[in-house]
Amino acid sequence: MVRLFKHYISYAVILLCAVDFVLLILANEASWRLRAAQIGMAAGSVLDRVGAHGAFAVIMLLAMVAVGVYGSDALRSMRFAGARLLVAISLGIIALSFVDFVVQGSHFWRSTLAYSMAIAIVLLMFNRLVFHAVFGSAAFRHRVLVLGTGERAERVRELGERPESGFTVTGFVNMNDAESRIAGAVPRAEIDNLTRYVETLGISEVVVALQERRNALPLKDLLRIKTAGVHVNEFSSFIERETGRIDLASVNPSWLIFSDGFSSGRAISSAAKRVFDICASSLVLVVTGPVIVLFALLVRLDSKGPAFYRQSRVGLFGVPFDVIKLRSMRTDAEAGGAQWASKDDPRVTRIGKFIRKVRIDELPQAWTVLKGEMSFVGPRPERPEFVADLEEHIPFYAERHMVKPGITGWAQINYPYGASVEDSRNKLEYDLYYAKNYTPFLDLLILLQTLRVVIWSEGAR
Repeated sequence: MVRLFKHYISYAVILLCAVDFVLLILANEASWRLRAAQIGMAAGSVLDRVGAHGAFAVIMLLAMVAVGVYGSDALRSMRFAGARLLVAISLGIIALSFVDFVVQGSHFWRSTLAYSMAIAIVLLMFNRLVFHAVFGSAAFRHRVLVLGTGERAERVRELGERPESGFTVTGFVNMNDAESRIAGAVPRAEIDNLTRYVETLGISEVVVALQERRNALPLKDLLRIKTAGVHVNEFSSFIERETGRIDLASVNPSWLIFSDGFSSGRAISSAAKRVFDICASSLVLVVTGPVIVLFALLVRLDSKGPAFYRQSRVGLFGVPFDVIKLRSMRTDAEAGGAQWASKDDPRVTRIGKFIRKVRIDELPQAWTVLKGEMSFVGPRPERPEFVADLEEHIPFYAERHMVKPGITGWAQINYPYGASVEDSRNKLEYDLYYAKNYTPFLDLLILLQTLRVVIWSEGAR
């Protein structure tokens, strides 16, 4: 994987995206020449259309990222990839038509857009067929040697067995772990020279996955391996890179303190984020105002009670604030006290099921963003009644309050909706990753992929 703006992206995704970009430009140029030939017009120089081709390719790529074309499911399933490509290209064509209408341009004719859509789908699907045939084998994955044979080593093996994994585990070395879970691991005592052993196997990365590292780290071996040009990584950092989450089962305070991340140099980024929040929330309130009013009336007609409700949540630095949403439950939903939501929750009203599914109930929160109590992107704010219990049962839970909460976030787009202590623990691993690796680039990815969650109803309840 490569670290781009502090966020890890696999080489395979970058390569696939780059080839897609070129193919999209070719598709747009081919559609232009095809249409020009049909109407007997000179095609002209391709240099005259570089800007239009670039805009076409960029908007299409943004749509593809937004609907999950580069997600793990789409990378390993052609059927899944085809379905999402169709949605992405369709959304991209609609966006381009709208842009051309607004700017009163003539760069994207309806006929050329139709041709571009058909040609792009064919080329992009062909690209994925080639990608699966060439890069689907282990030959193009980097080779990993794992030091350890316990539970952590087993987790590395499971990650390496995923179809979308960018690495393959070449071997395991038993460093005298008390409990060995890996059959066929080579005992350290049988390896005369670990550095030479690594070179012989063609290893590109060594992962230290020892259950107990105190007085067990082979420091001399690791130093020689490192100076020989082989990357050495420890388990927690490896898991963070490969999964996009902080593994609570293995990290400790010293790792969080001394590892890269949680940068204090965010003054410019924070200011830019606040400007974006103000502009975006104002636009959302203006554009969706009629929608909010309409569904507020429907909520009132559907069940007794107010159309909106306020609920206390824990915000930045643990300071409570009120969040405003369209009411989707009965007014007596928590007559017996605060409780977690559940699947097919009987407290949800008829109209509430719909507005939750398409996230319309979240729209009034733009007002909370405008006031500065929330951001568009950040950890989902939790209720004070639950926070006290979660902080007691989940390590580092309070650290998620060191960044401003958001309407959408890294956990929301990566973890299915859940409402339990265990779900909160899993979501916290993503929230900590966001807090540790925050950049405007990561915010952009989250905002784009929120569309995927809305379209495919992932996480909605």
